[in-house]
Amino acid sequence: MRAVLEARQKAAAVRVEQLEAELERVRAALADAEEVLRRRVIGLEQYLEALSEGDAPAVVADGASQRKPVGPRRAVPHRQNAGGVEGLSVDYQALMAAAVEAGGDGLGARRAAVVLGWDSASASRVEGARARLKRLVERGWLVEEKPGRFTLPAPEQVPGAGAERPDGGS
Repeated sequence: MRAVLEARQKAAAVRVEQLEAELERVRAALADAEEVLRRRVIGLEQYLEALSEGDAPAVVADGASQRKPVGPRRAVPHRQNAGGVEGLSVDYQALMAAAVEAGGDGLGARRAAVVLGWDSASASRVEGARARLKRLVERGWLVEEKPGRFTLPAPEQVPGAGAERPDGGS
């Protein structure tokens, strides 16, 4: 009887090992599928954003309306061309709010990933957040005075800011 029970225990242990290996394989496949889904969602969002930008008519000097010329489209407008943070997408608005909250310490990519609702332990997510922060730097919304620390530009660095003083001087 003891031999039968030991044989059953060994068989159960082997089955547990097999199932654990299968579980790890499924977890890895799930992580890969989630990454593909994330990329597809981002791609769809960018596509829809580009379509909405392309649908807005451009007004020309004679008052006639024409479609914007085909060319590179920017998901993040240059700061001097935007009416304010409200012109940014929701994710970029969240990053700007986090940069304001971070103040002089600056916003890091790992914190930006958390703000975006991404897994900050995933290197690809952190790098995606860093790319968005760099895009905000390129377009004048943020500055990177210290490597990896993104802050709001000083008022004198913002086009049009500080151009007029309240006392009427220049």
